[in-house]
Amino acid sequence: MIIVNTDTVHGMKIVKVLGLVRGNTIRARHVGKDIMAGLRTIVGGEVKEYTKMLAETREQSLDRMVEEAARLGANAVVNIRFSTSMVMKGAAELLAYGTAVIVENDT
Repeated sequence: MIIVNTDTVHGMKIVKVLGLVRGNTIRARHVGKDIMAGLRTIVGGEVKEYTKMLAETREQSLDRMVEEAARLGANAVVNIRFSTSMVMKGAAELLAYGTAVIVENDT
């Protein structure tokens, strides 16, 4: 599956647009990680606990979006975007979305 954040795939033409696809996940903070993150803010530097959690969340959202695109018969998703929103205190949603398409070589 080709995944791009542009409107087109270089060297290919879109032959069919299948529609919007999305994948989301909601994650809540973990009190143990909050304690470590709080301590890290005192000394400065990267908050690795949250970096790892957000990276996993992005991948899970992308995987779910790709699964939806595959169910539609797509071989690519164009114009990928991410959006976040707070669902409740301490929990946020990460949404990956794009347009499922079928592409062919542009020859």
